[in-house]
Amino acid sequence: MSLASAASDLSDLRDYAFEWALVDVETSGLVPRRDRVLSVAVVTLGADGEQTGEFSTLLNPGCDPGPVHVHGLTAERLRGAPAFEQVAGRIGTLLEGRVLVAHNAQFDYDFLAHEFTRARLRLPVARRLCTLALNRRVDPPTDDLKLGTLAAHYGVPQLKAHDALDDTRVLAGVLRASLREAAQLDLPLPLVACPPRQDAQFAPKPPKTPCAFRNPGRLTAGGPLVQGMKVAVTGETRTARADLVLRGVAAGLNMMGSVSRHTSALVTNEPAANSAKARRAQAEGVPVIDESAFLRLLGDVRPGTAHEGTAAPVPAPGAAPAPEPATALPAVPTPRAPEPEPEQGEAAGAQSGRKRTAKPRGPLTGRRVLVLGGTHPEAVAARTRVVELGGAAAINLSAGVTDVVVLDGGRTDRRLPRITALLLPTHDAAWLVAPVVTEAPGAAGGRAAAHVLPRGGVVDLPLPKGRGAEHR
Repeated sequence: MSLASAASDLSDLRDYAFEWALVDVETSGLVPRRDRVLSVAVVTLGADGEQTGEFSTLLNPGCDPGPVHVHGLTAERLRGAPAFEQVAGRIGTLLEGRVLVAHNAQFDYDFLAHEFTRARLRLPVARRLCTLALNRRVDPPTDDLKLGTLAAHYGVPQLKAHDALDDTRVLAGVLRASLREAAQLDLPLPLVACPPRQDAQFAPKPPKTPCAFRNPGRLTAGGPLVQGMKVAVTGETRTARADLVLRGVAAGLNMMGSVSRHTSALVTNEPAANSAKARRAQAEGVPVIDESAFLRLLGDVRPGTAHEGTAAPVPAPGAAPAPEPATALPAVPTPRAPEPEPEQGEAAGAQSGRKRTAKPRGPLTGRRVLVLGGTHPEAVAARTRVVELGGAAAINLSAGVTDVVVLDGGRTDRRLPRITALLLPTHDAAWLVAPVVTEAPGAAGGRAAAHVLPRGGVVDLPLPKGRGAEHR
């Protein structure tokens, strides 16, 4: 028997004998509800540790691929690759009846769960094992527990990091070695039960979008939908719930997650269902329509009345665009800004089903401006001017603020000493006519944003030399 085959043979570890499915995914981001899987690899091992199957593929996510400098998967490489739903059946076959294994398994499991939900399929995983959690119990003498570090410690060759298939093959070697170490130490495996994740609460949810229109009231029998109507959805739908919500938002509707006396209509294919939304709709007398009626009415949504002080509203399908209101900055002559060119993000927004107005570009693009003092109308007009110039208007003093505009009375603001201590540039109202951007002393290209882990995310912290119990 060769050294390689001996290392992979786990037939003598009867208490650790499971059918394994080792998984690695590369993703467009860190949030499973929002981001997508770009590539996936699955390697299956038998109870004796021998490889029994292998599958890997690139995936076309239908969105921006995210941090290309990390995974190297450009939009060009992914063009022409299958969508996840096209390979979900094959992946499910490899996962069925096996323990899912991954390094930081919560991450891979959550992304697979959401991708299977989007494909309206069941994720056939009952248990999972995280090799990161397993090696925390084994506690090998390494500086950290990253996959590459563990591979080097256990003598597993790694050819290309952040490549799904190579990472999965490396993971197989790390798993075999970790199981042997766990067996020698008589450690229990940190297996985690994975209940079915087909409930609506695990379906991908688009972010809540503020509605630019006033609520015109309830839907009348035989009448049209009107922009601003509050619409809720409950029960099973043929169209994915997220798609229904996005189409409603794109049409100017206020898509709600609950039902109240202000709800204009409830969309459900089961009017007699015992869901909380259906019960509340019946108690409040909210009109109920089915999915097909809702989709039909979406084709002819009537224009609504915009809230005062909001940006230009999304026009209803077929409606003439409303003229832009001219908002002038008090006591400051406002020159007409040139027509902004649409950004690349606009195309992506159109593909996702939302109608978006082009974000203006100007001298304040990338700047976040805090306005102090002034009357309420003056402050609103100043913030509007900031947005017209391509910037973002800040309400509170935060690390992202790059400039401060001080209107009449702003010198008495209690935040001004802190602004002075931070060496932030301060300007008067006239600066908004033709702003000249200057960096704050010591800014060094901007403040570094704090690294925030998503729920379930894991990061290895460096340990000092001479590890001991106090460092664990």
